[in-house]
Parts: sequence; C-alpha cells; structure tokens
Amino acid sequence: MNEASVGHQCPECVAEGKRTQRQARTAFGGSLAGRAGYVTRGLIAINVAVMVLSAVVGGPRAIAGAGGWFGLMGGQTDVTRWASVLGYAPYVIGGDPHGIAAGEWWRLFTAMFVHYGVLHLLLNMMLLWQLGRYLEEKLGPIRFAALYLLAGLGGNVAAYVFTAPNAPAAGASTSIFGLVLAMIVVNRRLRLDISQLIPLLVVNLLFTFSVPNISIAGHIGGLIIGGVVAFVLAYAPTKRRSQIQAAGCAAVFVVLLLAAVMRTTVLLG
Repeated sequence: MNEASVGHQCPECVAEGKRTQRQARTAFGGSLAGRAGYVTRGLIAINVAVMVLSAVVGGPRAIAGAGGWFGLMGGQTDVTRWASVLGYAPYVIGGDPHGIAAGEWWRLFTAMFVHYGVLHLLLNMMLLWQLGRYLEEKLGPIRFAALYLLAGLGGNVAAYVFTAPNAPAAGASTSIFGLVLAMIVVNRRLRLDISQLIPLLVVNLLFTFSVPNISIAGHIGGLIIGGVVAFVLAYAPTKRRSQIQAAGCAAVFVVLLLAAVMRTTVLLG
C-alpha cells in the first residue's frame, strides 16, 4: 500500500490515477521533459562526435591550419566530402559523378552535422547551447527536434538550389540561424521582450554577408524555414493543436523536398 494524505492507496489505484490524470504541458503543447535539455545535449554530442571522426580521418588539417580565418578553419576530409551539401560534381576521368543530383540525397541531412575545423564547430555549438536549451524548454523535446532538423534541412536545400552545383557547404549554422528567428517568434508569442534578440540576428546577418566562404543561401534558408516552423508551432490554435503542428511541419518538409527534386531535374536536364 502507498501512503496518501488520507489513509493508504493500493499500487494499482495509484497507477490508474496517473494514467487518467492529464499531464502538464508547455505553452505550445510540448512535454516538460524539455527542461532537461536532452535533445540539445544530444545534438551537440553528435556534432562533436562527427568532428572527432573527421579529425581522425583527415588528420591535423581537419582541425585547423587549412582554411580561412587566419588559418583557424580546418580543411576538407573524406568525412566532409561525403557529408556536405554538393549539388553535382561531374566525374573526372575514370570516376563517378557525386552530389545530391547524382543520388546522394543524404547530404541534405548530414551536412548540418559536419564542420570545417574546431573554430567552426565551437561557434555553432556555443549558440546551440544557448538557444537550444531555451527553445527545448519552451517547445518540448519533440517539437524542438523538428524545428532544428527542418531549419537545417531548409538551409541545406537552399544551398543546393541557389549556389553553384560544385560548391560544397556544411555546418550546423543552417539550423542555428533557424533557432535565432524561432526564439524571436516564440518570445513574441509569449509576450516576452525580444529587444536583446534583434542585435543577435543583425550581427549574424552581418557576419553572413561580410565574411567570405560562407553559404549565404544556407544561412538565409535556415533562417526563413526556422521562422516558418516556429510560427506553426507557436501559433497553432489550441484545439487540435498537435495535429495542426504536425501537419504544418509535414507541409514544410514536402515543400523542401519538391524544391530539391526540381533543382535535381534542372541539373540533370
């Protein structure tokens, strides 16, 4: 028997009561488990693990000393070549073509987890740690994961559609830009102050347009899709909210998929 405020209750009665009791949710219908930040921690762990793998495969040049930013950016490795956004690279003598248009569709997903050097990784993970924990708490783990992945996919699709087919692009910044605008949308919906978030958005946009070798299309694409998904999650009506949120996210995914298919048709046409 379990001790209660008045008398005792049998374990079966307690279990039945828990099943019928409505669980507390976030303001947007998510689980309160998001307060622990497990999804944010997991995403950071995946990004770090891929960077370690890239360093093991590519050696010291994968970490730093091979790219821009005064040599602080790393160079390409077999991991980044396999996972980055690459539209279409025609075959060299005796080789096969590579890229999304050549059937390597996984690149639209994997590119958000690979980085060119430790500095590239650290900049993105710092923002993910700050923004991710907040948004995961407000949205819940499942909705936050959907936001992160769709923003990253949106940025990668934009890079595929709007940049040269032989220009590689990679990094979690597609998702991070989506989180920046998502935080503004969420705070606006909660009637919270957003004045400190506007400078963060402006600084990141200035960074995007002023620093060379940055995928402008990828950053802007992630920003827009992150904002759209956040709007769907934050402003879905309370009645049938979960279904509307799921349908909205699915619609965004379908639009991105169609854009990628159309780009492939153009490249192969």
